[in-house]
Amino acid sequence: MTTYDFYDGNGLVPAHEHPNGGGWVADTATVNESAYIGQNAQVYGNAQVYGNARVYGTAQVYGNARVYGTAQVYGNAQVYGDARVLGDAWVFGNAEVYGNARLVRGFAFATEYDDWQITEVINGDGTTTLYADAEFEPVKQTEPRTIVLDGVEYELRALKETK
Repeated sequence: MTTYDFYDGNGLVPAHEHPNGGGWVADTATVNESAYIGQNAQVYGNAQVYGNARVYGTAQVYGNARVYGTAQVYGNAQVYGDARVLGDAWVFGNAEVYGNARLVRGFAFATEYDDWQITEVINGDGTTTLYADAEFEPVKQTEPRTIVLDGVEYELRALKETK
């Protein structure tokens, strides 16, 4: 039996290297063969990764988290608890998606100074607007901010509250 220490306090646990990418998967977790788990990525606990989802870099998916569809979790990102990342959502950088969070479309990422969750809204006129919700201090956003992802420039605006 092969074992691996995920450094989650459980010590060595039964695990295997995923055939599609070579990342470590605890035997208690479920990962479909169609999913990609990169060499330095980890999936453990009761987590599930399926569909064409990709987990790579040093990313971790654990607890009861689910990543599926064409979602991507990479960099140093973590998805855990009962969180769900699905559809074409991306989680990257040092971002954490956790608890009962659901990221269906858009991005969650962290920079050196800010942690953002990006929500994509498809407008009736065929355009798309991305709204940014800054979760952690010291973010004080009063004006739109611009980021570039994959060569496309996006203007981020504070997430509008709904009542």
